[in-house]
Amino acid sequence: MRLLFLSLPILLIACSANQAAPAAGGDLPFAKTVVADFDSPWAMTFLPDGRVLVTEKAGQLKLVSADGKQATTVAGTLPVDSAGQGGLMDVVLSPGFAQDRLVYFSFSQTGPGGKGVALARGTLAADASRLEDVAVIFRAHPYVEGDGHYSGRIAFSPDGQYLFFTNGERQKFDPAQDPKATLGKVLRLTLDGKPAPGNPLAAQGFDPAIWSYGHRNLLGIAFDSAGNLWEQEMGPKGGDEVNLIVAGKNYGYPKVSNGSHYDGRDIPDHKPGDGFEAPKIWWNPSISPGGLMIYSGDLFPAWKGDAFIGGLSAQALLRVDLDGTNAKKGDQWDMGARIREVEQGPDGAIWVLEDGSDGSQGRLIKLTPKS
Repeated sequence: MRLLFLSLPILLIACSANQAAPAAGGDLPFAKTVVADFDSPWAMTFLPDGRVLVTEKAGQLKLVSADGKQATTVAGTLPVDSAGQGGLMDVVLSPGFAQDRLVYFSFSQTGPGGKGVALARGTLAADASRLEDVAVIFRAHPYVEGDGHYSGRIAFSPDGQYLFFTNGERQKFDPAQDPKATLGKVLRLTLDGKPAPGNPLAAQGFDPAIWSYGHRNLLGIAFDSAGNLWEQEMGPKGGDEVNLIVAGKNYGYPKVSNGSHYDGRDIPDHKPGDGFEAPKIWWNPSISPGGLMIYSGDLFPAWKGDAFIGGLSAQALLRVDLDGTNAKKGDQWDMGARIREVEQGPDGAIWVLEDGSDGSQGRLIKLTPKS
């Protein structure tokens, strides 16, 4: 990992269909400080003392000081299959981390039937040098051939009692509607990785872990301050979505989508009365969303309660206005690189990770208000 220390203002203007007009370069409300550089980073989470855990696609877990001046590799992660879209994926602290020091992470692996996404946890040692007692607590099923659409995002319920875990449909289409498969679903689990009691579809013969279904490639999930669960996912050719996740609902893929198949075949659009839960907003052409954060800090008070999304193909950071259970598009800022992840730091700064592929450098960047 290369460590960098420099600060420069963002002077780029974004332009994308279906977007609110971006601010002019001189009016952009943040400066960016490049803190560190990684090899294809995927996700990050902050320790209570401000240090940052960062996952790298190939399987390394890095611990970086808040100022970026020191970085170490945390031992104890499990072997990953990093082909294609696979790798070491999300990393999130336990709701009780101050007491239990548990770290949850997701990764792709090989197994009977092919490949799939797994959820594991381990205890961060007192010196933060390693994860101890690491164990897989959940595996998507079935495992299938292919290297795409693992998803693997993690969010804890506001009461800290449940874990929500996303399973992509693995570019296989139909599993998203299969009640017995966890693919193409949002799952609600206990903190030990078991299907949570009371999940809404179990009585109808669905896998007991399923919370919602009919999804494609779910690469962001987060709760707002009112307890609403928001999710973003990559659509097919066009049709990237932000969804309000409601227990038991069918979000339609691949039966409906506001995008089309990559081979040009049409998919019926969402329409009122079709029996499917429609997205709150969508993009066509695609932005290729990566990462989702709902802002609660004080550094940018005008944005409190808004959602932030990384754009991969859009090479942008996007802001979404959330109003209760409604959403509308806000700003889109050209970052000049694929943005894989966005998180809020302890001081209310916004942090982003570049993807580290297709021309991106894999940098960790801190966004703060312009002075």
